[in-house]
Amino acid sequence: MDLSIVIVSYNVRYFLEQCLHAVQRASAGMATEVFVVDNNSVDGSAQMVAEKFSPVKLIVNHGNMGFARANNQAIRQASGRYVLLLNPDTLVQEDTFRKCIDFMDSQMDIGSLGVKMIDGKGTYLPESKRALPTPMVAFCKVFGLSALFPRSRVFGRYHLGFLDREKVHDVDVLSGAFMFIRMGALEKAGLLDEDFFMYGEDIDLSYRIRQAGFRNVYFPLTTIIHYKGESTRKSSINYVIVFYKAMAIFAGKHFTGKSAWFYRFFIGIAIYFRAMVSVFERFLFGIVNPLLDGLLVYVGYKLALPVWERHLFGQEGGYPSVYLQFVVPAYIGIWLISVFLATGYEKQVRLSDLVKGVVSGLFVILLVYALLPESLRFSRALILFGAAGTLISAVMVRSFLSYLFPERFTLIWSKRKKKIVIIGSVEEAGKVYSLIGQTQVIPELTGVVDPEENHVAPGYIGHIGQIREIVRINRIDELIFCGSDLSSRQIINTMMLVTDTGLEFKIAPPESHSVIGSNTNTGTGELYVLHYNTLSRKVSRRKKWLLDIALSLVFFVVSPVLVWFISNKPGFFRNLVLVLSGSCSWVGYFHTTGGDHPGLPVIRPGILTSCEGMSGADTGMAEKANLNYAKDYRVVNDLQIVLKSVRWLGRHPRWKD
Repeated sequence: MDLSIVIVSYNVRYFLEQCLHAVQRASAGMATEVFVVDNNSVDGSAQMVAEKFSPVKLIVNHGNMGFARANNQAIRQASGRYVLLLNPDTLVQEDTFRKCIDFMDSQMDIGSLGVKMIDGKGTYLPESKRALPTPMVAFCKVFGLSALFPRSRVFGRYHLGFLDREKVHDVDVLSGAFMFIRMGALEKAGLLDEDFFMYGEDIDLSYRIRQAGFRNVYFPLTTIIHYKGESTRKSSINYVIVFYKAMAIFAGKHFTGKSAWFYRFFIGIAIYFRAMVSVFERFLFGIVNPLLDGLLVYVGYKLALPVWERHLFGQEGGYPSVYLQFVVPAYIGIWLISVFLATGYEKQVRLSDLVKGVVSGLFVILLVYALLPESLRFSRALILFGAAGTLISAVMVRSFLSYLFPERFTLIWSKRKKKIVIIGSVEEAGKVYSLIGQTQVIPELTGVVDPEENHVAPGYIGHIGQIREIVRINRIDELIFCGSDLSSRQIINTMMLVTDTGLEFKIAPPESHSVIGSNTNTGTGELYVLHYNTLSRKVSRRKKWLLDIALSLVFFVVSPVLVWFISNKPGFFRNLVLVLSGSCSWVGYFHTTGGDHPGLPVIRPGILTSCEGMSGADTGMAEKANLNYAKDYRVVNDLQIVLKSVRWLGRHPRWKD
């Protein structure tokens, strides 16, 4: 057996499916075995592997065993001369395995080998090669010196930025996302240390392989895609804590004396420092947009009010001080909340969303204004002025932030649909576009590109060799590759060819119901998934949560009357508390056998279900109802279910038919 491939999976079904298709291609003509160790996923990963990839040796754990322990489970059963630790969110080229084996066969002192990795936008991932995290290297990493001076031999050692990324080098540490290990080296160095739950185990193993007398080699003569590189997780507080605790474990194992004590002390400080930086960064970027909006609107009122008073009353002071102290802040608060609910503070915001938010806030303010006594009605003109000022300030602030931080803030001025090109056969491109059309993300298809170079058959706008010109002339925003028509090598090479154009990339794996990609260098991999994209969206879940709160408040107000129409009255008040506390929702999935919903977006248990009004619904009908509910979620759907089933509002949230 030449190669044993070990993939540890945890709730990444669609990435895993694409990864296994690529592994199958790369294993053709070779003696290989593939292990998938599933760490108790709830998205149907294990079922998918069993149904679609029967030759794979599937190990199903009944809990999350962590990365190191799960890998060791498979390694103990492996029989290959080489073992590859491979992340499920990767895509390997057809000749990747062969190139790695040939190179390692030619130099028997190589214990472990890593390859060049790029992210979902074709950008090089610096974690492809790393240095040992000595106290100095760790200091430069923690305090950002390695990021400021990436090519420095003193400060940039963490990612070895001074080494040519296109040349073979001996390095200290290789990434666990793709770690090609000689079995003999693994037998001498030992298996992965299970004290590391996640992160750090690759550093530890790389170090022990070198201690055992072998070399670790960075091998950039083949390239893979790794959707979730280190950069995608660094802002997570949990990642910061787990990663630096792993460094402390490493120091305790391999450093001795004062250096070990100093390293652990330094790592302890680093954990709190990076955690605080992460919290502050999240808070700052979360609050800066509405804070600047509110500040500008208030300043506008402060400057405009004396002018309006002189116009209306002939002198300043016509309005009481309470107007600027309480009334204007209340107006601003309503507008900010309305813009927030209209998704005006998301990462990507359309101008139309800002308009909707401001107009909705104006409507609420005018409605409240009409209900106030005459003594509290100050001026409709000033309300209209505030609405105009809010819209202008929102556009100005968003434009300014988009210019300073384009990765975090985007303002989309026009309603122009995203323009895409699909590379693949006309037949397969039609299937892919049809799949996307069943989601809420419906881009404009400019045309289909022939995957064969120097060949343009009817129905194509050009061939893959003309892709740069096609992108430039047609102002394309995104390329979608048909995995069944292109090799992984073609996909990766094409991505790297046009990386500088700012394109987005996605891949439709063979025989799949998903389109996989990553639209930012710092964002995690993402999906266009058939049937249930809508409820996967953060804005949809937010609307559902707000509806739950609103309904609960209404139910509480009218409960003296409403309770007489409900069969289980104590249960109704219990459910009010459960919904308001976020433990459940008024409407959720119907619980079929087992209670899980593999592949569907996770939502809170419902008092009522998607099957309300369906008499005698069997499991098949219930699953279809759940699917349709998630696929086309709308607030009005929940309202209809609630209105039709008021009698059952006291039902237990995990009730089954």
